[in-house]
Amino acid sequence: MKLIGDKKFYGMTMRIAIPIIIQNGITNLVGMLDNIMIGQTGTEQMTGVAIVNQLVFVFNLFIFGIISGAGIFSAQYYGKGDHEGVRNAFRFKIISCFIIMTAGIILFLKCGTGLISIYLHEGGSAGDTAAALGYGLTYIKLMVIGMVPFTVSQIYSSTLRETGETVIPMAAGVCAVAVNTALNYILIFGKFGAPALGVEGAAIATVISRFCECALIIIWTHIKREKYKFICGAYKTLRVPAALVKQIIIKGSPLMINEALWSMGMAVMMQCYSIRGLGIVAAMNISTTVSNVFNVIFIAMGSAIAIIIGQLLGAGKMEKAKDSAAKLIFFSVICSAAAGAVMIALSPLFPRIYNTTDDIRALAVKFIIVAAIFMPAYAFTNASYFTIRSGGKTIVTFLFDSVFVWAVSIPLAMCLARLTVWNIVLIYFICQSAEIIKCVIGFILVKKGVWITNITVNNA
Repeated sequence: MKLIGDKKFYGMTMRIAIPIIIQNGITNLVGMLDNIMIGQTGTEQMTGVAIVNQLVFVFNLFIFGIISGAGIFSAQYYGKGDHEGVRNAFRFKIISCFIIMTAGIILFLKCGTGLISIYLHEGGSAGDTAAALGYGLTYIKLMVIGMVPFTVSQIYSSTLRETGETVIPMAAGVCAVAVNTALNYILIFGKFGAPALGVEGAAIATVISRFCECALIIIWTHIKREKYKFICGAYKTLRVPAALVKQIIIKGSPLMINEALWSMGMAVMMQCYSIRGLGIVAAMNISTTVSNVFNVIFIAMGSAIAIIIGQLLGAGKMEKAKDSAAKLIFFSVICSAAAGAVMIALSPLFPRIYNTTDDIRALAVKFIIVAAIFMPAYAFTNASYFTIRSGGKTIVTFLFDSVFVWAVSIPLAMCLARLTVWNIVLIYFICQSAEIIKCVIGFILVKKGVWITNITVNNA
């Protein structure tokens, strides 16, 4: 099987992937700038915000899981030209996401103190845990407001992408991050006559930017309703055919649960590392923020794979789907290896920008290098995951992804962090090495082709 495609193949891939890369890249780049601005105010502020963002990340992945569960149907319905099928999947997203959003808001408001506190451990002279908790609580109480527009934006954006429209979500995202950056600068530092609000200002800026993004996507989609046919009559009823609900639950529940468990797993992993001290959280925050900027390549390729392979499977082009999957996975790995090399070269520069201690900066550099080394492995497992998922094999992806995290990665991190005196960088390296095992599993699953199925038959 060929691993390299022709110009037409890569042209089609890039038309889908580049807008996603641009949108995610700008979002994460601005996220890094926001993080740097918060980092200028002190270690405690940066740590409090980092912890809350880790918790919000769990919520985001819950939403992503629900959307993805219905999204595998949207992509395949669109591939076969069934707009009513796409419309029903859209309605399912609305109902289920709003239930999760409500639960998330209540949880963060009622249990914010307890959730933030589990990450705060004294260690060295890195900072004041009580101050970090205070900043975190200030931040989370405002961030819950932004969960509403975030949820709506994801419902619309995901459906647009699944129908092949990636430019509009990108444009809305670019506008949103521009607003976020400008308001962060004004509100965090008190520019142009505004009060210097610090952490509170960062949260306000984020919330406003999310409302802007949401408004742009909704307005554009409804203005262009003739182009985006799924929105025509979408709100005449929220009824979803029972057969489709059943199939989304059967096929989508493992995916929804997977995203929830995986995101919680990442939060638990961070908590395992955090017992070594407050400085570890700060250094990890710097490393993760930088990594997110470079990770956009393989993340966007994963989204492209889900769209391309899903549409091919829905159209019944099984052999072409298998051939395209191999080429896309290989392309993702090569691109990520190049990104990792650049990330290593630039690793000493990023931490210098933060207003924190030299020890935390040095630790952050080492974390960045470790993450860069394993970037090709992350790319392979991510691409394998989306390939398997595109055929509706969500039980397999559930075992491959979140079960692996809870059965292997978390026990490994917990034991090493709590039962050894090893250096935290060595522990982090060993934990990331577990990704190699997933690469082997992913290779076997993709090669066997168990994911090559059309799931849209008889689901209307």
